[in-house]
Amino acid sequence: MSDSPLDIAPDARFGPATLPYGVYSIASDPRTRVGVAYGDHVLDLGSAARAQGAPFADAVDGPNLDALLAAGKPVWDEVRAALTTWLTDPAHADAVRPHLVERAEVTLHLPFTVADYVDFYASEHHATNVGRIFRPDQEPLTPNWKHLPIGYHGRSGTIVASGTDIVRPTGQRKPPTESTPVFGPSVRLDIEAEVGFVVGTPTRMGERVGVDDFADHVFGVFLLNDWSSRDLQAWEYVPLGPFLGKSFATSISPWVVPLSALEAARVEQPAQDPEPLPYLRGSEPWGLDLRLEVRINGHLVSSPPFSQMYWTAAQQLAHMTVNGASLRTGDVYASGTVSGPEVDQRGCLLELTWSGKEPLRLPDGTERTFLEDGDEVTITATAPGPDGTRVDFGEVTGRILPAR
Repeated sequence: MSDSPLDIAPDARFGPATLPYGVYSIASDPRTRVGVAYGDHVLDLGSAARAQGAPFADAVDGPNLDALLAAGKPVWDEVRAALTTWLTDPAHADAVRPHLVERAEVTLHLPFTVADYVDFYASEHHATNVGRIFRPDQEPLTPNWKHLPIGYHGRSGTIVASGTDIVRPTGQRKPPTESTPVFGPSVRLDIEAEVGFVVGTPTRMGERVGVDDFADHVFGVFLLNDWSSRDLQAWEYVPLGPFLGKSFATSISPWVVPLSALEAARVEQPAQDPEPLPYLRGSEPWGLDLRLEVRINGHLVSSPPFSQMYWTAAQQLAHMTVNGASLRTGDVYASGTVSGPEVDQRGCLLELTWSGKEPLRLPDGTERTFLEDGDEVTITATAPGPDGTRVDFGEVTGRILPAR
């Protein structure tokens, strides 16, 4: 076999089925630039596009993905088609090889400028478990849950790149044994294994995006951990919902997988009963067969299946804009915690430990109810690609530091 970095197995990590976009720098040059992961290397997309005389060079030659996101779907498709040719056609090997850098030598950064951030609550299994934990004597799902994708607006300024340390948040909480709230570090710090989506093509205020227009507006998909302080959240969320218990940090993976890479991963979503209102119905399936894995300190604790999500990303986008709210390039929205029907498919510690009543035993012999200082959480995911290949999402990771 050739030693060329362009000769990789079709099912290798970041193979030709994936070609995800990111932003990187190297030690000898701190400038950030757009890169594409390919096997063990990263292609400097801007310099490669200039060398090839590509008409889209300006859209990929900036310090981040912002210009490419704003360029729109025809350009996204053109870039991906060119990348596939450059990286897999031997006729381009000599021209492409000088623009590759080893992936182990790069530092990855937040891939785009985050505009707004919305987090949904789209897993029926997760919502049912949470309802049973917090409202054991009532119906687990609220009356509106199967009629609309429930969500809340988060804080875009605290979305951070994978690898950023997470400082334990401090705030008000009211332990069940106390009659008044206390102040201090969160003692019920949790994860939420989610899938994120980034908007490229914007809209004007007053416009709506239909379910079938999803792929015209959403550029790509990535992994997201919406760190959650369950004790701060439990005290503050009535009546307006999550606030400080969520806004301290949200981590995203550095590689954005283009939506067009997921054609082979598209599946029918679970049956919806009752039938959604017309604006939430589409003609094409937008369930996605992503398989997540959650590890704490390297130990696998959960394998949530994204294909089980009740509301799809296309329905979420339609609901997000049905009132005329505008989209901006760089808007992020997330699926909400991904959980499946089995115990080992639950996407947060709140469910895995049933709110701390059933501690999680790790293979090293330690137990967890919620996260401890020093814990490192890593979420990975893959999806089926064409012809038996796989699409790899890389990872999103973060380590807990003590409260300041």
